[in-house]
Amino acid sequence: MHIFLSLFYFSYFSLVGVYIMFMPDALTAFGYSTSEIGMVYTAAPLMRFLLPFVFKYYVPLNSKIYFIALLFTLLSAILFIFTVNDFYLHLLSNAIFGASMGIILPYVETISLEKLTKEMYGKIRLWGSVGFIIIALFLGQIDASGMETIYYLCLTALLTWIFGYFILQYDNHKQSSNEEGNIGFSLKKYWAFWASIFLMQVAFGGFYTFFTIYETEHGFSKEVISYLWSFAVICEIAMLYFQGGLLQRNLLNILKVATLITAFRWVLLYLYPDSLTITFFSQSLHAISFALYHTAAITYVFSLYTQKHLAQQFFLGISFGLGGGVGSLLAGYIYGEYLFLFEAVIAFGAFIMLLVHDKRRQKVLRG
Repeated sequence: MHIFLSLFYFSYFSLVGVYIMFMPDALTAFGYSTSEIGMVYTAAPLMRFLLPFVFKYYVPLNSKIYFIALLFTLLSAILFIFTVNDFYLHLLSNAIFGASMGIILPYVETISLEKLTKEMYGKIRLWGSVGFIIIALFLGQIDASGMETIYYLCLTALLTWIFGYFILQYDNHKQSSNEEGNIGFSLKKYWAFWASIFLMQVAFGGFYTFFTIYETEHGFSKEVISYLWSFAVICEIAMLYFQGGLLQRNLLNILKVATLITAFRWVLLYLYPDSLTITFFSQSLHAISFALYHTAAITYVFSLYTQKHLAQQFFLGISFGLGGGVGSLLAGYIYGEYLFLFEAVIAFGAFIMLLVHDKRRQKVLRG
């Protein structure tokens, strides 16, 4: 089981790496403006946000749906080859891609959280970071053209489909996730927490979509930028490997600290965009603002709800889905000198929402 989970994370996040790090720049080669790139990168996250509502009320998330999603992840990546020269068709392809990706990761994450200890989860999950860093270094070195980047997207999608198939044998809920009582699932009860994770990902919109373009405009080569991405992921890997002990502590406090550090990270990128040393330092904070935050957040969500599959879908949908989509769209329109200053303010807003959530939770515990 550990081998297949590791290979799945490796291939899935290699795919994410191509999509996040290199596809935006590839789209500029096809004549897309920054606002158009922002709109394209809104389609996939928006689908991730809408899907959990479908699975809550209408469709059971079972092994058949998961397998179909794997297949459509591959097919939609192939569609990129034929649609990239047409904005609206490419927007549709990204929507299909986002919908498919929004099903398969929560499905696998639930299996991992059920079957692995917190320490082992981090050690398995870090293989996703390894895939991400390898694709960053490789594509950064070869400086692939726009169409070549799409071919690599298709290759990583194929690997995700292959290794994702073998995960099915480890699912304890193959028939239906509705047996968990999805209708009773409530977002309102913990609204401030969900608002916080939404804002946190809005604050990442400019980084994921425009970091490569932003630093290119400040004089860094694609090779250097690939090193910056890779260094961030190396720090992420180290955190994933050693974070087990931290996750035994108060998860809300971990989330608060990680959110504040993220706001500080964006301030650094705003103040010192031309400093390679400070940019490397800001990338080191990815260990906390992504790796530790992400693991603490999904573990916290896993503990809040009995509807495990659906809870993970909503986490992905509200954070990387709605938050990522709004973040990309907003970043596309505000892109410029003050981009990361805006991102810092939004991240601080996420911290405020965590304070509200903690206060409400303490009030309930006191009766």
